[in-house]
Amino acid sequence: MSLPQPPTVPSCYRHPDREGGRSCTRCGKPACSQCLVQAAVGSHCLDCAKAARPDVATRAKLASSRVLTPVTYVIIGINALVFVWMTFLDRNTLSSEVTQAHFDLGLARALVHGITVDGVVVLEGGQWYRLVTSGFIHYGIIHIGFNMFLLFQLGNLLERAVGATKFALWYAAGLLAGALGVLVLDGNGISGGASGAVFGLMAGAAVGMHRRGINVFSTGIGTTLLLNLVLTFTIPNISIGGHLGGAIGGAICGWVMLTPGWKPLPKWAAYATPAAVIFVSVVGAILVAG
Repeated sequence: MSLPQPPTVPSCYRHPDREGGRSCTRCGKPACSQCLVQAAVGSHCLDCAKAARPDVATRAKLASSRVLTPVTYVIIGINALVFVWMTFLDRNTLSSEVTQAHFDLGLARALVHGITVDGVVVLEGGQWYRLVTSGFIHYGIIHIGFNMFLLFQLGNLLERAVGATKFALWYAAGLLAGALGVLVLDGNGISGGASGAVFGLMAGAAVGMHRRGINVFSTGIGTTLLLNLVLTFTIPNISIGGHLGGAIGGAICGWVMLTPGWKPLPKWAAYATPAAVIFVSVVGAILVAG
């Protein structure tokens, strides 16, 4: 009586000289350990793993989708680069002292309107670029650190909710509304910083939460907004106009852009509202300091 033959082990489909101890759970081909990759369920051979990979366009889309707040990171990066550049020009930028760069880029009614002494033009007027540049300069490491921390927190919350384009418009509306507030309420001090835009994001987020039936003071946003308003009126050398102007402009944007689902507005309103705030802020600044 002959003995049964020992079972034969199939060879790897890519390496005939190697035993294929396991098989692909997708196509069933035997493969060695080097020719199998872990899958969500079981293991796939290299051919099946390659076939399952998305095309280049899809992979690029998936990679970009992981960066959920690109505008927030770009704004933080610009502020950081400007601060490094100002520090390179004058190390006093690290403190709260006013440097030449602050004077060149900061915002004040006299700087926009121009300065004339005894009929002699000391500073040319019409420097409207200051409405924007003033929002990217800071007075000291604490100033920029606090603003960028709040921007990071708010950006990760709001940019994901409204999308990159609308968030960028919202930020610009708060920045320019804050610049208008500086020209209307503040004196001749040189103002600067992202505080106006950040106040716009905070106030808009608070308004949006209120519209959705959320008690803002049960969240960190309500407490932070209230605390910063108290500091605005109690600590000297803080731009009251910049903070209030940014808060008003941002609150208008938040009222429309964070409207609850049961009170829908036309999609165009989320773009038109910050654009209108930007337009009114610029025109108002021209009328005030022109």
